[in-house]
Amino acid sequence: MKKMIIFDPAMCCSTGVCGPSINPKLLRVSTVINNLRNKGLSIERYNLSANPKIFVDNKTINEILNEKGVEILPVTMVDGKIVKTKDYPTNEEFCEFLGISEDYLKTGLKIKNKGCDCKGGCC
Repeated sequence: MKKMIIFDPAMCCSTGVCGPSINPKLLRVSTVINNLRNKGLSIERYNLSANPKIFVDNKTINEILNEKGVEILPVTMVDGKIVKTKDYPTNEEFCEFLGISEDYLKTGLKIKNKGCDCKGGCC
């Protein structure tokens, strides 16, 4: 199973519902991530203001921040490799990066442990 990590810029919350107006992009991303986590996918998300240590400890992120500055955020990594910068993945990109179908985003299907009767471990 692939592992995704999203490194957010400094912000007060990741949901997009704080402040004077709702940020629909952040709300969409938060919803997609929560749904995929509930289905068993490994997705982590770190905010620069709340989790600065992970930005320092992750060599790849540390290097790109030193080279490009915080304007490069958000940064999405899959299995340790940067797959997108300066914006959040679209729903189609979530599917592409994680190797899942677009229908999977819309259904209640969960990934089961290998050894089940499902092909590829997905039911």
